[in-house]
Amino acid sequence: MLIESTSHLGFALGMLDGSVFKMPSFSPSGGEFAHILMRWLHFVAGITWIGLLYFFNLVNVPLQKKLDADTKKKVNPDLLLPALWYFRWGALVTVLAGFGYYAMYILRPDVGNANVTGANVSGRIILIVWFFIPIVTFLVEFLIIKKVPALIKDGRVFAVVALILVVAMGAVIIKWLDGSLTVNGQHFASNKTLSIGVGGAMGLIMLLNVWGIIWPANKRIIGALTGGPPAAPELARQAFIASRTNAWLSLPMLLFMGTSHGDWLIFGGH
Repeated sequence: MLIESTSHLGFALGMLDGSVFKMPSFSPSGGEFAHILMRWLHFVAGITWIGLLYFFNLVNVPLQKKLDADTKKKVNPDLLLPALWYFRWGALVTVLAGFGYYAMYILRPDVGNANVTGANVSGRIILIVWFFIPIVTFLVEFLIIKKVPALIKDGRVFAVVALILVVAMGAVIIKWLDGSLTVNGQHFASNKTLSIGVGGAMGLIMLLNVWGIIWPANKRIIGALTGGPPAAPELARQAFIASRTNAWLSLPMLLFMGTSHGDWLIFGGH
């Protein structure tokens, strides 16, 4: 056994010798470096954003229920203002980097493949329409949260409303992307384009929730703790509903990101 073990060891060490085993070298071009950098930036900013989202929902919300008013005045400005700074800017960088990555490295190849057939598919139009679908969905959600308090009084009721909105949005996006990239009965929309098309739209809604509902409400609430004008009592509930919506939306969003790279072709295609 000792002889056999040492022979294996010698073989393994021999593989590390430059004459037997050579590490591949890779010197990225400018375009490849930009590709890598954008993807890395998307990941780092996304980890920051979603990590803080889970902190707020899983740790901070239960904690705030245990704090009295005087403790909140002492703790929350120093705790929540820095956290919300990283939270909202992490969200913005995540979506901007993801949007650029989707446009340049995911959607563009499918558009190019469709146009090889002689079609005149416009990636810009596809992208613009796709961009406005989640914006319209957010506006509906925003109006419900701000103007229909009866629907956010019970989180379960709003969850059903949000589910209907998101499913409808996803169906419209799939129909738009697939239809726009179908030429003479041939479907050029890849699984990656469709998966990220739906997941990225959820991310855009989450970003709009952060900047349109969560941050403005918390800014006023924290401002009131530091001597500013009193915050409207409904703001806390609105921010909570938007934050909890983001927490739930992050789960399918991450699923669609994971299924975009071929392990599970959720939408078929290639």
